[in-house]
Amino acid sequence: MILTINRSSLLIALIVMLTGALQAKVRLPHLISDGMVLQRDQPIRMWGWADAGEKVTVRFSGQKKETKATEGGEWEVSFPSMKEGGPYTVQMNGENSIILEDVYIGDVWACSGQSNMELTMARVQPMFPWEFEQEARPAIRYFDVPDAYDFSHLQMDTPGGEWIQVDKEHISQFSAVAYFFAKRLNEKYDVPIGLINASVGGSPIQSWIRKEELKRFPEDFAEVEKFRNPDLIKQIEKQDRERISTWQKAVWQKDKGYAQPAAPWSSSDVEPDDWGEMERLTLLPLKDDRAVNGVYWFRKEFELDDPQVSSLSAKLLMGTMIDSDSTYVNGQLVGSTGYRYPPRRYNVPAGVLRQGKNVLAVRLISERGQGGFVEEKPYQLEVGDQVIDLKCDWHYQLGASMPALPGQTFVRWKPLGLYQAMMAPVQQFPVKGVIWYQGESNTGNPSIYAEQMKALINGWRKAWDCKDLPFLYVQLPNFMEVSESPQESNWAVLREKQRTVAKDVSHTGMAVAIDAGEANDIHPLDKKTIGDRLALLAFALAYGEKDGPFSGPSLERGKVQEEVIELTFETAGSRLETSDGRAPKGFAVAGEDGDFHWADARIEGEKVILSSPMVKSPKTARYAWADNPERANLVNTEGLPASPFEISVE
Repeated sequence: MILTINRSSLLIALIVMLTGALQAKVRLPHLISDGMVLQRDQPIRMWGWADAGEKVTVRFSGQKKETKATEGGEWEVSFPSMKEGGPYTVQMNGENSIILEDVYIGDVWACSGQSNMELTMARVQPMFPWEFEQEARPAIRYFDVPDAYDFSHLQMDTPGGEWIQVDKEHISQFSAVAYFFAKRLNEKYDVPIGLINASVGGSPIQSWIRKEELKRFPEDFAEVEKFRNPDLIKQIEKQDRERISTWQKAVWQKDKGYAQPAAPWSSSDVEPDDWGEMERLTLLPLKDDRAVNGVYWFRKEFELDDPQVSSLSAKLLMGTMIDSDSTYVNGQLVGSTGYRYPPRRYNVPAGVLRQGKNVLAVRLISERGQGGFVEEKPYQLEVGDQVIDLKCDWHYQLGASMPALPGQTFVRWKPLGLYQAMMAPVQQFPVKGVIWYQGESNTGNPSIYAEQMKALINGWRKAWDCKDLPFLYVQLPNFMEVSESPQESNWAVLREKQRTVAKDVSHTGMAVAIDAGEANDIHPLDKKTIGDRLALLAFALAYGEKDGPFSGPSLERGKVQEEVIELTFETAGSRLETSDGRAPKGFAVAGEDGDFHWADARIEGEKVILSSPMVKSPKTARYAWADNPERANLVNTEGLPASPFEISVE
């Protein structure tokens, strides 16, 4: 018994000693790590954690700073500001030693928003293949903050992440918008650029607003209090998992495509004799004007003449599908995607294709709404020098009809959570400015977006303790079908709210993007145009350049002159023009009744004159007021587009 007690006591003592030793180790936030970029021309702050009272020594650029950890185990030191340069080494000593290599001094930009800021270079590779062949650019660094949320506590460290540089191995991981933005800055100023990206696809603005400012929005703040309960979150997520799992299991069990295990519909031997025909890939047909959800099978035969084709690999482009798919070539699975947005780019290994008849089969699952294939996307097979068009002449069959899958509760999108877990840790790190691309998820209620955005900017500037921190953002691009007549549009309303912020809040800049979107894709590929326009704004607002223009024509004022409206624009020394050399389009006017009609427009110097035979006494003018304002063509000499707007005139 005594021996047992003595051994137990020794074991406990050993555990205490080891635990103490582990706690005593100097620990750093993930942002302070190998390859980081520190902000030039500002005091350089380094911080971390250690055992209470532990002495910490930091050596950097020939200087040494010493401090002790507080009772809470926190420590920090500050070095004088430095000019751009690198690479440097940082050495930290406490009970342990840490050496950080490859550290640069330059400009750091925080990047945030939703999926269009997340969208990586890998996604846009087909549009910009040359970017992937360039030599390494060690002066451009990127840190992606892992997704996380916290409704209860303000986090001081990101949940993970590492700094990477532009090279062939890592460029595909960069945010495309952030990459093109940084590339333009680096080329112009020849300083290292660090990018810290805290973005989450689908996130509304309220998930990124600080707690102090969020209190101005009672409904959102009530949600915060609700989701501070971890048991509620576990319950909701458990119910979601069970509901989705039950639905998916039912799909598999009911799918007639798997009714005969020896002859699944993915097999190249199945004959689609009683299948329906689809002349051209498009959305699934409706039944009594309603979508039929469940699983569908599609089949297409195509011929290959090359006797050596079996030795060749190929690239299969299957556009974009709603919602998920599994795609087979000659019975072999070549690719699968679990949700609607990513482009289907599948590699077909050598040995799969064959001379003569080949069979392409797609198992498509429609969860809710009208599923199918998104038109005007690439559907083709690239093998050798041959490109085979796959858009036409398909057969299809319903494998299983299902009730619509109820939507998931995305807890991570709830107010405050993303700010506290992902952005608050970034705000410990000094930055040059912020770039922001968000808004799509707030088009359901755009009326308060300007106030939400002002609250976000104000709160972030306070957190960084910089009242004039440059805040550059992207106005929503063109999206969805083009309307042939003037329309009401929540997307247009939100763009107007974004324009209001640029007018009302100092040191902000808005990149107009109504010519850089895609009608059939909420994630347009042309992120270079967006990054370049953000960089132009940075030239003026962050770097003090004077020789503009840095954005397109900006509406200054409007007035009524008899039966016409006269709009005056600020052109920053440029001129008003149209992108196609024709008369200005995309303008509409309304009278007291509020009914809008297309307006005839002409340019006179820095003014645009509007009139309409349908409106004798105009009261309101709009420009590019639509989901997809394809008609809009007002630009400056440099080709930068004017922002959409609405103005009441007298």
